[in-house]
Amino acid sequence: MSMKTYALDAISVLVVEDNRFMRSILVNVIKGLGVTHVVEARDGQEALEELRNTAADIIVMDWELEGMHGSKLLQTVRSGKRGLNPLTPVIVVSANTIARNVLQARDTGMTEFLAKPVSAAALYARIVSIIENPRRFVRTGSYFGPDRRRRFEPGYLGPKRRADDRSMDDVDDIDVKRQA
Repeated sequence: MSMKTYALDAISVLVVEDNRFMRSILVNVIKGLGVTHVVEARDGQEALEELRNTAADIIVMDWELEGMHGSKLLQTVRSGKRGLNPLTPVIVVSANTIARNVLQARDTGMTEFLAKPVSAAALYARIVSIIENPRRFVRTGSYFGPDRRRRFEPGYLGPKRRADDRSMDDVDDIDVKRQA
């Protein structure tokens, strides 16, 4: 199955990465995908300034930023305060892919996750996923962001919560947690 090709020259992407070398790689990969408007930020504060000045269509951000951690930056974006668009798709990139970190990013409101080292094909696949499978946003007492459920099963008749499921807190394998 081949992936549909999109012209990405009309979108703008904000890249937030504190490592200059990695930021350069991400920017070059994104430009190589055809994106012509790429803005860079070295940290969370700089990213917020950029977002206040120019709206980004997609944010690609490191999770473990110096200073303002990625979770704080993402929470601030999702809050919608100070003119930020809380619906902006966010692709989190991280070399630390243990389940606890991926789940924290998901539960903070990321749209997609991408493990470092980043390939052009993997980044393009995440962008295509955002375009072709936009997830509705949900608000609960403690969460605002894309619906964390990837599958919608209209015929589902079971219980609405997973309180009866076995605890997955001590499982570190993201694939095992997905299957539960």
